[in-house]
Amino acid sequence: MARETEFPMVFNELKKLLEPYASKLTLTADSPNGYSLDGPYSEKWKKAVFFGAAQIKKNYVSFYLMPVYMFPDLLKDISPALKKRMQGKSCFNFKKVEPDLFKELDDLTRKGIERFKKEN
Repeated sequence: MARETEFPMVFNELKKLLEPYASKLTLTADSPNGYSLDGPYSEKWKKAVFFGAAQIKKNYVSFYLMPVYMFPDLLKDISPALKKRMQGKSCFNFKKVEPDLFKELDDLTRKGIERFKKEN
């Protein structure tokens, strides 16, 4: 199977990591190629703060998680395999479904929402 044909499956799995938080956050995009959530309005930034997203790109599927940018200490315990998937400070890229890494990303997302709510 060509990688690109796997991208919708990868996207759906990554989207599932964010969906449980949609009721606590603001859904800003929900299409076959992108799913995005914003946090509440921030007095500090004078706007709603981006929380996370999953997006199908040309060469991979990206998972964005802003809490790891805002609170880099959340990354101190991630595995080398997940760290290898990072691009920049808050983006993880995948070309196929990777259950172990998605489980770890799910835990990181949960920690991120807890920290996001506590500090914002």
